[in-house]
Amino acid sequence: MEGYYGTYALVGLVLLVASAFVAVAFAGGRLLRPSVPTHEKLTTYECGVDPVGVGWAQVHIRYYLYAYLYVIFAVDVIYLFPWATVFDAPGFGTATLVEMFVFVGFLATGLLYAWRKGVLAWT
Repeated sequence: MEGYYGTYALVGLVLLVASAFVAVAFAGGRLLRPSVPTHEKLTTYECGVDPVGVGWAQVHIRYYLYAYLYVIFAVDVIYLFPWATVFDAPGFGTATLVEMFVFVGFLATGLLYAWRKGVLAWT
């Protein structure tokens, strides 16, 4: 498969084979699985507790703030490991160090904001 259109033909062939593989897997799963629907299987399942009442519950904002803090400090790890490898490369020392101090400054600002709002207090 040479040429300009040959590469597109190869990509199309791979997509076709992948789609066929997924379709065969789903069809095989549907044919092989047992299907015995009962009333208990068709009810809503929530952590082993039978659903009672309405499906709306009020959630405290504190949990969203915990999630926000987790995202802040989990994302920084994505940037710290590549930074450590680039910082060691020749010619990147000072600029990379300044950029990382700016990044850590943003993280410190987020942590200071959370601390000032009382999110870090154990309640």
